Amino acid sequence: MADRDRKAELERKKAKLEAMREERKRKQESLQEASAGATPEKKDLRAETEEFLREIGIPLTTTTDAGASHQQQAGEQKPADGTSVLQEAVYLAKNQAVLSFSKVTQTNLPPRDTVSYNKETQTPKETIEREDEDNDSSLEVAVDTPPPIPGSGKMPHTSMHKPTETPEDAASVPVVEEKPVIRELSEEERRKIEMSEDFLNFFGRASAILERAMFEEVDIFTDYSGADSEEQRGGQLEGEQLKLNRQFFDERWSKHRTVTSLDWSTQYPELLLASYNSNQENPNEPEGVALVWNIKFKKSTPEYIFHCPSPVTSACFAKFHPNLIVGGTYSGQIMVWDNRSHKHTPVQRTPLSALAVTHTHPVYWIDVVGSQNAHNLVSISTDGKICFWNLDMLTQPQDSLELQHKQNRTVASWCCSFPYGDFNNYVVGSEDGAVYTACRHGSKSGINEIFESHQGPVTGVDCHSVPGPVDFSPYFLSSSFDWTVKLWNMKETRLLHSFEDNSDYIFDVKWSPIHPALFSTVDGSGRLDLWNLNIDTEVPSASVVVENNAGLNKCRWHQGGHTIAAGDDNGKVHIYDVGEPLAVPRPDDWSKFSHTLQELKLEQAEQEEDSASLLSQSPLR
Repeated sequence: MADRDRKAELERKKAKLEAMREERKRKQESLQEASAGATPEKKDLRAETEEFLREIGIPLTTTTDAGASHQQQAGEQKPADGTSVLQEAVYLAKNQAVLSFSKVTQTNLPPRDTVSYNKETQTPKETIEREDEDNDSSLEVAVDTPPPIPGSGKMPHTSMHKPTETPEDAASVPVVEEKPVIRELSEEERRKIEMSEDFLNFFGRASAILERAMFEEVDIFTDYSGADSEEQRGGQLEGEQLKLNRQFFDERWSKHRTVTSLDWSTQYPELLLASYNSNQENPNEPEGVALVWNIKFKKSTPEYIFHCPSPVTSACFAKFHPNLIVGGTYSGQIMVWDNRSHKHTPVQRTPLSALAVTHTHPVYWIDVVGSQNAHNLVSISTDGKICFWNLDMLTQPQDSLELQHKQNRTVASWCCSFPYGDFNNYVVGSEDGAVYTACRHGSKSGINEIFESHQGPVTGVDCHSVPGPVDFSPYFLSSSFDWTVKLWNMKETRLLHSFEDNSDYIFDVKWSPIHPALFSTVDGSGRLDLWNLNIDTEVPSASVVVENNAGLNKCRWHQGGHTIAAGDDNGKVHIYDVGEPLAVPRPDDWSKFSHTLQELKLEQAEQEEDSASLLSQSPLR
């Protein structure tokens, strides 16, 4: 509508301009005809000339004065009074600027936006109460209101103005956003989303976080001023050195199973790996299970669950691959699980075959040995072989050795240990009761020395691995079914000492990772013992028995040295806190332990001399 009005207005202006042009043209033509024809009377010609000058915009008085001044400047004489008016007009026209019509250019410029601010000062109104004679009501009259107009009989009209809205007021007004319409998914779309990798990652991560939060407990009565710290510290020192922290057990995956191995993660120290054998009560469940427990949170369910079709006899974290978990099975296969995968089954495994290069008997020990740039997965089995694997290729081992003593007897190995900082020499415990030292490379690869003293299968061996001012790496411990733990030196085949305080099978033995003279043992009666050889060599320094008459199979120290885990034959994992006086070494413990070892050597030499003298005096000789 506005465009049509604008066009009509332009047409009207054009028509008016054209009419003015025609009128001027007509007047010019009439002027030319008048000058060319007979000279009219002097009075009529002057009047027409004055009218013409007024039409073209030249005032008569101003023009005459300007022409006179110009004539005087040029040295010309003004015409006499008798000169005709026409000649004067012609003279003025010659000295006047020529006028012409110019082209009109139309432009449309948008109007400038004018922003005005209306600031209104709100002042409190003072009210005046007036009593009305007719009705006892009160009226509120504003002070700034003008008085009523005399004679009108009416009050002045006032109107309410909306206050100016400031940016703060605009921000305080809630903005109502239109909610998007949620489309209901079909059953097929739901299943597709539930099976997608992004949804599984999100759901697994969210459920783990919620589960951790649900089991957390906060002590609101914690006193940070230290008022009750002395009492707690004193009670801890006077109390037992081994205190049960918590237990791990899962009704489905741990029940009716036996813990076969334990291992702490070096990348995430709060994670504990436990492997389990088969569930004889429920044959439909997977044969082998490996569970990852978290001691950082109070939840009672495992962090990860892995299983395989064969009982898991040993398992460990891949030391330089924090996402991988390796397990040895009863069938002789080696399984690799990845916690980044959503599968509970292995992502990689060794072939199951009767080839001589792979294990054909149960793998009872497995570990990653070496450095960051050069490491191997090492496994031993009762088939008499030790294999060195590359985790990137498990089709066949990189290297393998037949463990044979005197080239005629195969060593059925149950356990193994490498000395601290040495990846070439190792110690092997066998089911025939002997302990062997062996070498991987060199001219003497294979079995080198034999240590014979146990009267039953060797269940565990562990080399000393505590760094310090004195090197104790040649010393190692061995446990056996003969109820004893024995101390050895790899440089001497002679027994140093035998610890004989237990009355059941001893299934495992481990040195403390921070204390040079402290080690732990577990036996079939459910007893966990801590031995500090600087304190006593005949009885343990601390001992605890698990409940329900369960037998302990494995123990493993946390790398911090203040916590120890023990697994039993009912599928439970027990976490114990070790008291600081017993767990933390003193600066002189290395020298004391060195002195203790010398005393043990002297005692063992005296016992051997006494035994030899008794044999020489025996009447049977």
